[in-house]
Formats: sequence, C-alpha cells, structure tokens
Amino acid sequence: MHPALSVIFFTVASGAGFGLVMVTIALDLLGGVPGLGLSGTMAAIALGVLLATAGLLSSTSHLANPKNAWRAFFRFRTSWLSREAVFAVLFYPCIGGYLLGLWFTGIASQSLWTALFGVAALVAAAATLFATGMIYASLRTIPQWNSSLVPANYMLLGLASGSVLLTAVIVFAGGAPQVVAMLSLVLVVTAAIAKGTYYFWIGKPQGPTINTAIGMTRAKVKLLEAGQSSDNFLNKEFSYQQPAERIGQLRLVVYIAGFVIPFVLLVALLRTEVGLLAPFAAVLLLGGLMVERWLFFAEARHVVNLFYGRQQC
Repeated sequence: MHPALSVIFFTVASGAGFGLVMVTIALDLLGGVPGLGLSGTMAAIALGVLLATAGLLSSTSHLANPKNAWRAFFRFRTSWLSREAVFAVLFYPCIGGYLLGLWFTGIASQSLWTALFGVAALVAAAATLFATGMIYASLRTIPQWNSSLVPANYMLLGLASGSVLLTAVIVFAGGAPQVVAMLSLVLVVTAAIAKGTYYFWIGKPQGPTINTAIGMTRAKVKLLEAGQSSDNFLNKEFSYQQPAERIGQLRLVVYIAGFVIPFVLLVALLRTEVGLLAPFAAVLLLGGLMVERWLFFAEARHVVNLFYGRQQC
C-alpha cells in the first residue's frame, strides 16, 4: 500500500494523544497522577486532546473530497470508520465535562460526576483508538492487516507513547517522574514485544496466491495477460513496493529509535534524575513510530496485485 503522510501522522498523533489522555485519566482516577498537581494534570490532558484532534483533522486530507467526511457518521452498524468517527465525537463532551470537573473539584476521586465523566472519556478514547486499528484489521483483502495483532499494536503503541509523553510533562512541571517512568518502561517493552510478534507473523507465507484465486492448485499458474501496467489508481495505491533490504533496515530503525533508546533513556532518568532525558525519549519514540507506521502501509499487499501478475500477495 502507498504510505500517505496524512494517514501516518493521523495514526501516530491520535494514538499518542488518546494514549496520553487514557494514562493520565486512569492514574487520576486512582488518586492522582504521581508528580503532577491539578494544573499539570489538566495540561497533560489538554496536550493529549490537542494531539488527538490534530491527528483526526489530518485524516480528512487523505479523502478525495474532504467535504464528504460527514458521511462517515451514518454507517455505525457496518463500518469501523463510522464507529471511529462516532466515538471520536463522543469523546469531546466527555473530556470537556471531566476537565470542568477537575477545575471545580480537584482530582477525580473527590467527585462522583467528575469520575463518571473521566471513565466515559477514557472509554471513548480507547474505543476510538481500537476502532482505528480495526479499520485496517477488518480488511480481508490485505492479509498483512487482517489480524487481531493490528488493533492490539495500535492500542499498545498509543499507550506507550502516551505514557512517555506524560513522563515528559511531569518533568516540565517540576514533579517527580519515577512512578510514571516505570509504567512507561513496562508499556514500551510490552509494545516492542507485540510489534516483534506482528513482524514475525507477517514474515510467514500467508494470503492468497494466483493459484488459490482461481482454484487451481496442482500446477503453477502463469497469467498470459495481466492487468494494465500503466500508472493508474490501483497501481499507485496498491502496488507500492520497497526492497527487502530497505524494509529490514527500517525495521531496525523502528526498534532502535522507537523502543531501545527510549528504554535506555527512561532507565537513565530513573537512575540519574536528569529531566531532559524524558522529552528526548518522547521525541525519539514518536519518530520511531512514524517509521513504524510507514512500514505498516509499505509492507501491506492488496489481493488486487494478483490481477497484475504477482504470484502471491
């Protein structure tokens, strides 16, 4: 699949934003975010909302006609894209009520209504992020996406990037980031394991071949005449390919920039309490996730490629 910059930014920014909101609200509901006061907690949530909103808005630029984006709201029963849009809209009044509750009552545990708004916002954020992953996982025509590993990775990467961002916010607020930094370490390691599992899974032979597509399995099929090879929409969007060597190099970049170095920086933060390590870890992790998301699209193979002469997707 052709990696579109707007969709790459959308999935990374909204994932980090919703992840930041989810981690912050969860900790606040449990008695307050360690190392953050009321103003710092509200600032962290506001940053998460800003990132999520920027990502959601950027996704409309990938549409052929952005003015028709409103149509996405009317297929909730059958479309994960519609569910994503509905959950995203529901998120805003919930997070608005939660922020107002924090403003008037302090931490969420001090007010039942604030806590209820917080739970609703957390559920709406999680549902939106899950629906984003399911948009791709539900596509049976792309074997590399048609797996429960896809939404699981979206959720874990969002939570990992959100928790590292929260660590950076605590540092900027002058608080003690140890508790959240340890949570970030756990989430980063878990996300790295889940991503490695996904890479192992897509590396195995899978998906339809030209033989299975036409039901002939006793001999190797060769198309005498493939679909037109000139530059058209299908070729531009669904036949994007990169050399295997470059894919391997970029996977290494994902792990070094997105997981290994942030992990080392967080460990160093716990040992040395040098605050600047947290924002560096956040920036590197987000940069690694941009490469990870580029690979997510570049490695996908649509079954339409069989029509153009490819033997296997």
